Amino acid sequence: MSTTLDRKRSQDHTGVAFRVMDQADLDLRNTTYRQFIELGRAPTATEIAALLGVGEDAVRAGWARLHDAHALVLDDQGGIRMANPFSAVPTDFVVEAAGRSWFANCGWDAFGIGAALGLDSLITTHCADCGDELQIHVRNGQPDHADLVFHVLVPAAQWWKDIGFT
Repeated sequence: MSTTLDRKRSQDHTGVAFRVMDQADLDLRNTTYRQFIELGRAPTATEIAALLGVGEDAVRAGWARLHDAHALVLDDQGGIRMANPFSAVPTDFVVEAAGRSWFANCGWDAFGIGAALGLDSLITTHCADCGDELQIHVRNGQPDHADLVFHVLVPAAQWWKDIGFT
């Protein structure tokens, strides 16, 4: 039985086929995420290749497989655009925790950064309606403003149809 990613497939909850990751791709994903956290930005293929002791082409090919598996999102040049909940491009959602800061892809992901890191965090954004700045402190997984709401335009089941817009 082959264990190559081209032959190992599964389906998501909507029946869409995706590739199952092998250990090498899991290691690549974990290294990429660790560096994103450490650097406060998306790592380059050169940086990841040096850490893993492989060539940049191997990293780029692995990132393409991870993109296909929805484990990260690449930009048009093959660099990292999103490693959910982290954004490689500036957004309206800045999250600070443990003396570092990151951009989140959306309001939902802004809460996800502190949760993923297991840290208290400060989310800075603005109200989409009036434009006022909002700062939300999240301590022990709980926001200090329980009365705030946000609207998600796209149902979760459709996010991957255009994840950059969502």
